[in-house]
Amino acid sequence: MHSLDLLSDWPVDRSAAAVVTRDGGTVASRGDLDEVFPLASVTKPLVAYAALVAVEEGAIELDQPAGPEGSTVRHLLAHASGLAFGERTVQTEPERKRIYSSAGFEVLAELVETETGIEFPEYLRQAVFEPLGMPSSSLPGPAGHGAQSSVADLALFARELLDPVLVSRETLAEATSVQFPGLNGLVPGYGMFKPNDWGLGFEIRGEKNPHWTATGNSPRTFGHFGQSGTFIWVDPEISVAAVVLTDRAFGDWAKPLWPALGDAIITEFT
Repeated sequence: MHSLDLLSDWPVDRSAAAVVTRDGGTVASRGDLDEVFPLASVTKPLVAYAALVAVEEGAIELDQPAGPEGSTVRHLLAHASGLAFGERTVQTEPERKRIYSSAGFEVLAELVETETGIEFPEYLRQAVFEPLGMPSSSLPGPAGHGAQSSVADLALFARELLDPVLVSRETLAEATSVQFPGLNGLVPGYGMFKPNDWGLGFEIRGEKNPHWTATGNSPRTFGHFGQSGTFIWVDPEISVAAVVLTDRAFGDWAKPLWPALGDAIITEFT
């Protein structure tokens, strides 16, 4: 039995998945890899990556002002701006708390749009989707949770996160390192973590427990999950990434199954 065969027992009607390694590319897959699913918050790493490209192009800077007073692009990417979850209400000063904010990513997208003169969905296409060969991916909705994609496309993005081409290794290393260490905050669906480690658009596993990634994933593992029943994680310690898209909203059903799948993947491919 292969690790991805576990998906056959999941309480979902449709799912697709892929395992990606740095050297081998997509080494395992299951389901219709070209089916397009709504990503929900798995949108955020894609939007963040476009912002990183904009940084390297000189269109924006990580430490330029953006969002609430005292906040920067870096704060928005790291959920440290003080903005509320779904609206542009300031709940606290920057760097006081890790407040998970989709609204912050909408502010970020508007900044990139203003500074580049390109509508953000088109900028995302030009900066990330087109160069990586991701034709099924688009952003028809908000920058915090409105993208859609396929496993085939996200496997290419996972490969980029293992061996970057669109940004420098230094930029990716910074994006996947803890920003504003020590901030406490909520991970949606899992509760409060002290600290709640986050990079630039990527959640970092750290010592969080319980967590949606595998129990065998290293603390450096980074990625994101979405309320639409989607996730992508990358473990740089073992050079393995996993992408799973489903048609069932995240809930208690996923909490034991996602880590179990991750552990099976780690066992099979390391």
